[in-house]
Amino acid sequence: MDRSVADLRREYTCAGLREADVYSDPIEQFRGWFDQALGADLYEPNAMTLATATPDGRPSARIVLLKGFDELGFVFYTNYESRKGEELEDNPRAALVFHWNELERQVRVEGTVSRVSKEESDAYYAGRPRGSRLGAWASEQSRVSEDRGIFERRLEELEVEYRGSEIPRPPYWGGYRVEPGVVEFWQGREDRLHDRLLYHREGGGGWSIERLQP
Repeated sequence: MDRSVADLRREYTCAGLREADVYSDPIEQFRGWFDQALGADLYEPNAMTLATATPDGRPSARIVLLKGFDELGFVFYTNYESRKGEELEDNPRAALVFHWNELERQVRVEGTVSRVSKEESDAYYAGRPRGSRLGAWASEQSRVSEDRGIFERRLEELEVEYRGSEIPRPPYWGGYRVEPGVVEFWQGREDRLHDRLLYHREGGGGWSIERLQP
C-alpha cells in the first residue's frame, strides 16, 4: 500500500522533561542521557549529525561518531583536508545533533570548534584498527576519484609498506573538539507538545536554562 510522506507519524509517550529533574550543567545532563542510551543497547548511540558551513553561509551536514566528551566539549576525528575540515578551518563553528529514536530524545549542540592536541590525536589513532589506520593514509577524503580501484591499489601499497611496522598518524588527520555555547535537550511528548530545555553558557562559565515552546 502506498503511503504519503505527510501521513507518516508516531505518538511520543515515553517520558517528560522537567527543569527540576535535570542537572545544572548540560555536560552532566548529556552524560546521564548518553548512559541511558548505552543501557538501552541502541545501535551506535554515539552517531551524531555534524553541520558545518562556509564563511558565506553555505551549509553541509553528515553523520560522524562521537569519540569522547567532557567539560571541555565533544570530540570527533576526521581528515583535516576533507570538506568539513576545510569549512572548519575557515569558519570554526559547528552544530551537532544526537537522535535516539527509541528513547524519543534529541540533543542539539552549537559551539566553536578547535583541533584537539597532537597527543590526543596520536593516542586515539594508535587505538584504531590497523585497517582504519591504513585507510586514513589511503583516502584523500572528499576528493573526486575516477574509480575506486585507485584507492584500493593505494591501500595495497600501504599494506606492503607498513607490513610488520607501526603506522604513524597522518599529519592531516586528527581530532576536533566542539566547545558548546548552547545545548538543547528534547523529549518527545504526546500531541507534538514536546519538552525542550535549552542551556546557554553565561559569561562567568555557568549555564542558564530556558524552556522552549514545542
